[in-house]
Amino acid sequence: MAGTVLTLVGSFLLAAILWLVVGSRFRFAAGRTGNDLLNIAAILADAYPSPLCWCSLVSVAVNSMMQLPLDPERVKGFLHPDEGACLYQLACTASALGPSLEVGSYCGKSTLYLGTGARDSGGLVYALDHHRGSEEHQLGEEYHDAELYDGQLQQMDSLPTFRRTLALAQLESTVLPIVASSAQAGRYWQTPLALVFIDGGHSYEAALTDYRTWAPHILVGGYLAIHDIFPDPAEGGQAPYEIYKLAIASGLFEAVEMRRTLGVLKRIGHRGKQP
Repeated sequence: MAGTVLTLVGSFLLAAILWLVVGSRFRFAAGRTGNDLLNIAAILADAYPSPLCWCSLVSVAVNSMMQLPLDPERVKGFLHPDEGACLYQLACTASALGPSLEVGSYCGKSTLYLGTGARDSGGLVYALDHHRGSEEHQLGEEYHDAELYDGQLQQMDSLPTFRRTLALAQLESTVLPIVASSAQAGRYWQTPLALVFIDGGHSYEAALTDYRTWAPHILVGGYLAIHDIFPDPAEGGQAPYEIYKLAIASGLFEAVEMRRTLGVLKRIGHRGKQP
């Protein structure tokens, strides 16, 4: 295993040096990003889908080449830049297979990364959120934001802020907002998905609904990403971790990466315990 890792790292570094020195303008796949160094990294990752994580393999290329149209620090939300970079690469890779779906857009921080990855790869992102806030966003709760509270309706409303994020980032032609709950949007959903990113409600009921609604629509070779995974209950809520374990136990997914609290799984087949 150690020899394989060293070979992979050496291959990646050699490819990066060759690109920097020669400056060649190769194009490896029509569905990939126009970024040559990122293309090289993605091809190596596809060739060696190791649990050591293809997201880690390409992290240097992603961070150096990713051109976000808007500073993520200007967007409300709860996503580490490392997790955002992983989402960007996931969207780049998944776009060659089909559209992506984000469950829980809030104000658009994660959408910024997903949308930019899809834009760079000619893809599309469905951004699903009822925009009334999760349990922790409600009045009196820990993560309540008074700027997103409609006093007249006495409800949270993150939709105007989310749409503003898309407009500022010039992602309105790449990201398609869906204002609904998972249960509502998924009732008659028929479109196969290459990537599903779950970051919605953190109660067990909400997380389980998100998983059961959208996991069956993921194409073989596609990805399921789940945010806020905390194996230790002392560090955070357990609902995302529980559905992560359900996905692995189903036999339909294999673990690919754990980037901080972002768990990435790959759909490996049709046979298994259905979500």
